[in-house]
Amino acid sequence: MKRGFLILLFLSIGYLSAQEKAVQSVYFEFDKFALNKTQINSIIDIVNSTELSQYNAIQLYGYCDDRGSEEYNNKLSEKRVATVQKILISNNVPLYKIFICEGRGRVVLDKDTVKNLEKTRYKNRRVDLVFIKNTVYNFFPENPKVGDLIILDKILFEMGSSVLSLKAKKELDRTVVILAKHKSLRFEIKGHVCCTSSKYSDGIDQETQNRDLSVNRAKNVFSYLRSKGISPYRMAYKGYGNRFPLGKGDDFDRRVEFLVTKL
Repeated sequence: MKRGFLILLFLSIGYLSAQEKAVQSVYFEFDKFALNKTQINSIIDIVNSTELSQYNAIQLYGYCDDRGSEEYNNKLSEKRVATVQKILISNNVPLYKIFICEGRGRVVLDKDTVKNLEKTRYKNRRVDLVFIKNTVYNFFPENPKVGDLIILDKILFEMGSSVLSLKAKKELDRTVVILAKHKSLRFEIKGHVCCTSSKYSDGIDQETQNRDLSVNRAKNVFSYLRSKGISPYRMAYKGYGNRFPLGKGDDFDRRVEFLVTKL
């Protein structure tokens, strides 16, 4: 990568640091999810830069241009995100620092109003790498902000189980009190598992006998909070399988997390 581009990149990162995040994009050819060498090198240069050390989390969001079906582009955008994630991991970015990997499908255009259609479409065939100064809590803060990640160490699960323990329910009851004070706060419940073979992305739930353990853990937290009066429109849940170990032992990987997405 040219030195001038790196300087420009981190000037923009510095400008955005007041918001505690920075965004860099890589671009794909039409209908492709592999990156060319130039785009790969742009990721490697960012990973190897000293400025990156100030950011402790990365989020990946993938997009496609407006051509093709919605279903096809949803899958293509997910493959593009997976490509970038693999490049990051192969260049020594720990899995636990990549908090979100999300394909967002196609970017719809009004072709009659776009001046340079091909250039716009190219810019829409991308993955955004969002570098964040995440604040990680082991309790739900009284004054949360967007991007806060809350890992409650009392909401852990038994091996192969998605059933909430009494200790987990008590912790969620305390969380309900805080959520009731912040009625506009929205968040994602992120489910995780440990101890699965690299051949599989999720664990088997002993209740369902399906590989949906991380999803069910997140869903059961969602359902419990809903039963306590938290609006389902404030919450989303998603299973992340074994993709984001904390590196603190198996017990801590059988967990759910809360990511604040909106205030």
